[in-house]
Amino acid sequence: MRENKIKKMMREGKPVINGWLQIPSTVSAEAMAQQGWDSLTIDMQHGLVDYSNALPMLQTISSTNVTPLARVNWNEPGQIMKILDAGCYGIICPMVSNRKEAENFVQACMYPPNGYRSFGPIRGLIYGGSDYADHANDEILKLAMIETKEALGNLDEIMSTPGLDGVYIGPADLSLAIGEKPSFDKPKDSPTYREITNILNHAKKNKIFAGIHNGTPEYAQEMLHLGFNLVTFGSDQRFMSAGAKSGVSKLKSIKVKEETKAY
Repeated sequence: MRENKIKKMMREGKPVINGWLQIPSTVSAEAMAQQGWDSLTIDMQHGLVDYSNALPMLQTISSTNVTPLARVNWNEPGQIMKILDAGCYGIICPMVSNRKEAENFVQACMYPPNGYRSFGPIRGLIYGGSDYADHANDEILKLAMIETKEALGNLDEIMSTPGLDGVYIGPADLSLAIGEKPSFDKPKDSPTYREITNILNHAKKNKIFAGIHNGTPEYAQEMLHLGFNLVTFGSDQRFMSAGAKSGVSKLKSIKVKEETKAY
């Protein structure tokens, strides 16, 4: 089976830089896949992507050395199994709040006897290889999102779940859970930042990976220095919007300055 490159990187202590895809397009997926990301996550929760979009996006990503991941819209076995069958090499599962939910998530990603994933990988065999079923339980990356108030009280129970590779922090929902406004890149003196470091410390204690969503590369670098294994910043939609806004604003500013010299 094709090796999961980013699982290997994290085991070796190398940071993983993850990109985020919200636009349902093979063109934007292809453009992002050529920019040097270690992995790309197709966002099926808050992005505009459904399964019919995600499949060709996975095929596009697979033409590169980028590891394809997906964030599913809920801890629902059917969707998890289907996107894995499409060749996805890792799942980020939102709103995992307790041990039972963590077990349900992990077992949906794994074939018996470790889980209850149904066999029929279809494209998984094409992308992963003919021995996919022999190694998928180990190679597929399984990250549970810690972002609810309940989860904060169950960190060790969640993180000690057999087969769980790591956790992924969604700072916006985590902020909401503890009474702060949803946003990324929280300052060090904020309650959310304290919870972020607490989650990270529990992940280290349980010897699993930790990932986090960020707004800027500078903040992502800070999170790597703290000890996170995987960092995400921005998204295809945000990069496109920010680039366009910057260019247009610059051009309009130049035009205004030139007009002031007209007399």
